[in-house]
Amino acid sequence: MAGALGASLVSMVCALSTGRARYAAYEATLLRCGEVGRDLAAELLDLADEDAFAYAGYAAALKLPRDTEDEQAVRRAAIRTGARAASDAPMGCVIACARLAAAAESLAGRSNVHAASDVLVAALLAEAAARGAADNVRTNLPATDDEQYADTINRKLDAALHEVAAVTAQTREIVLSGQPREPEDE
Repeated sequence: MAGALGASLVSMVCALSTGRARYAAYEATLLRCGEVGRDLAAELLDLADEDAFAYAGYAAALKLPRDTEDEQAVRRAAIRTGARAASDAPMGCVIACARLAAAAESLAGRSNVHAASDVLVAALLAEAAARGAADNVRTNLPATDDEQYADTINRKLDAALHEVAAVTAQTREIVLSGQPREPEDE
């Protein structure tokens, strides 16, 4: 939900900037980022629903009977499957938040100066959502009982979180400088 809010801020900043002579040199970036913001807002809301659904399946697996060996085996398999689904949904959020942070960075110094703080807030929300989703992934990974899968996902998480943090720091620096930037090569 935090990521969806950040994506909505990206869309808002673009709407406040497009079609204005002062930002004409950035029109291609503004149009692209506006579309990215709208798409990510919808995607992140869908991912929130997917995450809730996946976790419900995992929670249901935890409640399965375990009185007999057969029930225990069924329960263990359901927990592993549920934990993987409960890891995949928030992992999708982390990846989407990396795209959100990149869109906010593209707007920094290239959009309506009166909405510069909104650009920074969008990046900060992307980072917060990515970190929260990553924590959800890491909480669920051990129950997958698949070390190779967990190792691969942890490496992807580390890389994505590093990228989001770096891009967010860069966005902060640009916004706080108050300086315009050159148009992007589109």
